[in-house]
Amino acid sequence: MRSEAQWVVLSDGGRPTEDIYFLESAAPVLRQQGAAVNRVVASRSLGAAFMHGRSFLRRYQGANLLLCRSLPLGWLRWLERNRNAFGYIVYLIDDDIAAAAVDATLPSAYRKRMAGIASLQPRLLALADEVVACSDQLASYFTPRHAKVSVLTPPLLAPLPSQEHLSVTASSETPWQIGFHGTRAHLQDLLHIAPALEALQQQRDDTELEIMLGQHIPKRLAALPRVKAPAPLPWQAFQQYQRQRRIHIGLAPLLATPFNRGKSFIKFLDIAAMGGVGIYSNRYPYTEVVRHGENGLLAGDSPDEWHTAMQQLLNHPEATVKMAKQAAMDAQRIGDPAHTITFWQAR
Repeated sequence: MRSEAQWVVLSDGGRPTEDIYFLESAAPVLRQQGAAVNRVVASRSLGAAFMHGRSFLRRYQGANLLLCRSLPLGWLRWLERNRNAFGYIVYLIDDDIAAAAVDATLPSAYRKRMAGIASLQPRLLALADEVVACSDQLASYFTPRHAKVSVLTPPLLAPLPSQEHLSVTASSETPWQIGFHGTRAHLQDLLHIAPALEALQQQRDDTELEIMLGQHIPKRLAALPRVKAPAPLPWQAFQQYQRQRRIHIGLAPLLATPFNRGKSFIKFLDIAAMGGVGIYSNRYPYTEVVRHGENGLLAGDSPDEWHTAMQQLLNHPEATVKMAKQAAMDAQRIGDPAHTITFWQAR
């Protein structure tokens, strides 16, 4: 990257996406190589673009811009008027927003918010020189809508832990830690495998289940023995939590919905970052990275298959430890931030 290169993340507040795909993965190295990288929050307050746009233009004229998911309408209009004052513009997207807006399985407030973003998306695409999507499936949605669409899969930001906790559990009375750390957008995915979790917690007494949904945990799961429901954490707090929390088994159910088809395999990296081995729905994107029985397990949509998969891991601890170690090695390989750095260096 040229020493005079300048990138500005014009942020609508999507901090996790910005950090994962650029600010915490590639930007530190780009800065070391002489590039200027800044993040500017595009305030939603009335008249913010009018008040701050002039100073933004003075400071960043000619810079490359990274737009993530959306922009407040005022800033979008301002950028449309001043497009020629800036260099290369990238639109970074990690969800099928249009599908989310009409997915009845998602919370209504979330659908409404996504519908607002979806209505503005064609204008964002018109501004961008390139669309960067987090998976091949999501990229395929944008290919008919933009001349240049690229794929950037998620990098691994967290350091991989030792797996002493797995060996200890395999040879002692320490309870197995099973975790679901998805957002409310995956509530229906979780509910679909609820019968498996109910059967497991009622049949065994050596498993603890953590569901990070706080007050939004389904009542049927909250009522089970040995279930914890910590409140969802803000992004940076969750990063810290992820570095400290150790699990043995991670759960990543994903039903066949249009919204889910645009997902990346980031849960594979998240589970490895917490020292666990995952059980994943037997469909894209997990079939791209999970080799059943080697670095995780793939399960169909039947709750019985999820129950069987959990029992397999619990009843064969030595094989589980081996899978977790392989998952860690694979996460390190496919999530190598060097791929992300090379991607942005080429822009």
